[in-house]
Amino acid sequence: MSDEKRWAIYRRDDGSVVSCTEKVKVMNENLDEIAQQMQDALEDGLLMEVSENQMRELLHQMVDRLANPWAGR
Repeated sequence: MSDEKRWAIYRRDDGSVVSCTEKVKVMNENLDEIAQQMQDALEDGLLMEVSENQMRELLHQMVDRLANPWAGR
């Protein structure tokens, strides 16, 4: 699948599309890395007999706790 379509069409707050090829490439690479790390963490947890539901909830909580360092600027 092409880099531009692998994850999403990235949009700015105003709804316009982020079309810079390099920005899209970097975002896709970042998301690929995160997805692999999350998969690894889930698998490790399951191997350690942690509940799958608990592991998924912990991963969701991590996303919910992310902070926007540019908020209010």
